[in-house]
Amino acid sequence: MTALPQLSSRGFDFDAPAGVFTRSAHGRRGGGAKYRRFDSAAEAIRYIIEEVPSPLWPGITVEIDDETLDHRRILELYSSGSYPLSRNGAQ
Repeated sequence: MTALPQLSSRGFDFDAPAGVFTRSAHGRRGGGAKYRRFDSAAEAIRYIIEEVPSPLWPGITVEIDDETLDHRRILELYSSGSYPLSRNGAQ
């Protein structure tokens, strides 16, 4: 994935609506992608880091407008000083 300079944590729009795509664990019945919509990217990021088990992060993406963020970028944004929500200490 190439670097997306417009998505630096300083200029990142944490208030933008976001969609989260998750994949079920490989080999499970009824597998496939699942979608969940959030009112803000900050809420979507917090959901992934604090509620989804970390072994599943590599199968998750967040879509904000025309940008797609992978699990590394999601963790980077959650860990940044500009992340606007309180953290529960998960990581």
